[in-house]
Amino acid sequence: RYDLMNDLMSGGMHRLWKDAMVAWLGAPRQSVHGYSVLDVAGGTGDIAFRIAGRSEGADVIVADINGEMLKVGRERAARKGLADRVSFAECNAEELAFPDNRFDAVTIAFGIRNVPRIPKALSEAFRVLKPGGRFLCLEFSTVDVAGLDRLYDLFSFNVIPALGEMVAGDRDSYRYLVESIRQFPNQARFAAMIADAGFSRVDYRNLSGGIAAIHSGWKL
Repeated sequence: RYDLMNDLMSGGMHRLWKDAMVAWLGAPRQSVHGYSVLDVAGGTGDIAFRIAGRSEGADVIVADINGEMLKVGRERAARKGLADRVSFAECNAEELAFPDNRFDAVTIAFGIRNVPRIPKALSEAFRVLKPGGRFLCLEFSTVDVAGLDRLYDLFSFNVIPALGEMVAGDRDSYRYLVESIRQFPNQARFAAMIADAGFSRVDYRNLSGGIAAIHSGWKL
């Protein structure tokens, strides 16, 4: 049901956006020394499985505060034959249970918007990255195409809550989803927040006219 709602809300585009994020990450297909990735708020494993499928040397840990989502992720990993390279840990994005300088990359897709203290989560991502490591964040953002913004608002505030009620029996949660997207910092402001957390070479790419965006930063 969770995946179905994502498809309905994005017209299936969330799958292409996730592919674009993993492609921009550019995890090495093979690595003599290994390639360690932490995917934050990645419960069901969508990003982790893409990374593991692209990079034979990747070791991915999925961290999520939701134990039920992690359970689904573990089951999916077993079915895909990836349980030896994708593991799951229940923890908070604001208090990651990992040592400093642990990972080559930290990713988060459609999760940081729901973190109460976003600067704290960004600081934690910076802390657990190795020097030279990369942070990537995929999130709904601010439409920057004239005309598309009004159409997207109509769809978001009218269609998405109705779909939530019809498919998931939950209008209020999907109304919250729409409102949380509108309240999230736009591309430039979020890039500034990433830089404030200590990251260098901060950049972003818009997807589908800014409906979503991928932000990138490096720990240098």
